[in-house]
Amino acid sequence: YPFNIPGMQRKVGDGKYLFYDTTLRDGAQGEGMSLSCDDKLRIAARLHSFGAHYIEGGWPGSNPKDAEFFRRAKEELPPAAWAKVAAFGSTRYKGKKVEEDAQVQMLVDSDARVVTLVGKAWDLHVDVVLETTREENVAMIRDTVKYLKDMGREVMLDAEHYFDGVKANRDYALECLGAAVDGGVDWLVLCDTNGGSLPWEIEDMTREVRFRFPQTNVGIHCHNDQGMAVANSIASVRGGAGLVQGTVNGYGERTGNANVMSILPTLELKMGYEGVGGGSL
Repeated sequence: YPFNIPGMQRKVGDGKYLFYDTTLRDGAQGEGMSLSCDDKLRIAARLHSFGAHYIEGGWPGSNPKDAEFFRRAKEELPPAAWAKVAAFGSTRYKGKKVEEDAQVQMLVDSDARVVTLVGKAWDLHVDVVLETTREENVAMIRDTVKYLKDMGREVMLDAEHYFDGVKANRDYALECLGAAVDGGVDWLVLCDTNGGSLPWEIEDMTREVRFRFPQTNVGIHCHNDQGMAVANSIASVRGGAGLVQGTVNGYGERTGNANVMSILPTLELKMGYEGVGGGSL
């Protein structure tokens, strides 16, 4: 690839990181995982006590259990824990105005302070899965981010298949991120959705995003199909990511997500970053 810029590598021990837990959504998709709403509320409270900065509660527009979680969480969780809860959803549907999209409206109605949107960053998926134009996908990202920012939410874009997208069409993948930035996004989260990338690729591509969008926060979200999710997450932090998404014990669909029980102590004890343990785990 590589994208090496003098001075752009984040030094070991340089600053802090934030921990975004997605056990209650991505982790719950793992084989044999079945969480009741009561389970999710108890786990959210424990994650808050542990020190998670963000707790992804689920997709309120996808199933009744997740909708119930958001209704109850704002009443039953401590206010400080509720403030960390993120609602997950997708960009508006193709050809539809964002304010008329029912799924987007359910994100707003969840009352979650933080909204995480999944958006396509690989031209193949735009062409074959969404079956829309690449221009429309860019507009879907920009419109949805701006709408939620105008509603006062903190917004993250989970750029799905970002690293595959860069390898296939670097300019278009970056254009998708740029659309989110134009909409006012708070975090660009780079997703290794099929777990097929390698650590040095992840580090270089993260560094490029930090260089291209220096005023925007960057995060990482890795899957474990090659057994690389922990290494890839750490590599992304070296490349400049300030937020790590992952799940407790690496629970998740297929072979799982990045295991934060390995990532967090590595960042703090081995690399000198400060996060949930304040540098003293």
